[in-house]
Amino acid sequence: MSDDLKNAQRILIRCPNWVGDIVMATPLFECFRKSFPRAEMIAVVRSYARGILEGSPWFDHVIGCRDKGTANFFETVRRIRALRPDAAVLLPNSLRSYFSARLGGVRSIYGYKWQMRRFLVTDGPTPMMENGVFKPRPMVEYYAELGRFLGLAMPEHPKPKLYLSDEVEEKGRRRLEGYGVAADEMVIGLNPGASFGSSKCWPADHFARLAELIEEVFDCRILLFGGPGEEPIAEAIVSASQAKIVNTVPDRIDLAELKPLIRRCDLLVTNDTGPRHYAVAFDVPVVVLMGPTNPLYTAANLEKTRVIRNELECAPCHKKVCPTDHRCMEGIPPERVFDEVVSLLKENRLS
Repeated sequence: MSDDLKNAQRILIRCPNWVGDIVMATPLFECFRKSFPRAEMIAVVRSYARGILEGSPWFDHVIGCRDKGTANFFETVRRIRALRPDAAVLLPNSLRSYFSARLGGVRSIYGYKWQMRRFLVTDGPTPMMENGVFKPRPMVEYYAELGRFLGLAMPEHPKPKLYLSDEVEEKGRRRLEGYGVAADEMVIGLNPGASFGSSKCWPADHFARLAELIEEVFDCRILLFGGPGEEPIAEAIVSASQAKIVNTVPDRIDLAELKPLIRRCDLLVTNDTGPRHYAVAFDVPVVVLMGPTNPLYTAANLEKTRVIRNELECAPCHKKVCPTDHRCMEGIPPERVFDEVVSLLKENRLS
């Protein structure tokens, strides 16, 4: 470990930009906190994602930032400068994250040496490449490798972890009570949205049919989750299904309050998006519907995860909107997903 980092009294960590990536970076946050128990730990995270860190012991200060726009950039710089960090660790690979730290007065800046940033950061590993692009690997391991390079004693198999404050836990309890969910009832969650783009979304009518199949076999409550802008998807599912679905989307549940709701689920069915990683962090069995993304980026901590995907020549394409017939997701029938739900529930009830 470099002397600059070893002797740092205030350490800033620039969090990843996506919900799932932030959750997959939590083993690194945990290890930094344990390695620097007396240092002030500062997180810079997109404002909408602050709730992910709520209740955790990792950070003394959390700066919410908005990445778009010059004014927002310099507001982030101002807030960083006010806390006077000695060192910064950047998890995004962007130049913007580097310059916000540098202009914020940070002298020692660590992160992956990617493109132009390799000439700028104080130190950091070079990412593994394959044919001129990042070699796909689990993101939880990608962040852990940065920690190991910096001298942290990262666990051999890092596992995401999330925390809840007493206040958020109580909010979740009251919310579930309001939905009529009894303490001993089975709860199955459905998460049909994806902020990445429509290419990640399993069709609404498939979710609607899946809910019917679940209700025919299991005595349970079905909770439908979703984020801002996903009201039309949720409404389409509820309208198309004969199942009794509790639609939580109109309640605009934020990322902090979503934690106790996901934790309460006996199983979650979701597209490859943030709540999937909430489930992993809380040891909730999860069935993941995957289309345009490469499964290698999330191929870790799969003990209670079933990934359903179609092997196609066009996948993974990583496109936000499918330019053709969306066969990677349209071609996954509800019956196939239901079979995995039954199998995973049975497996975890017997274990």
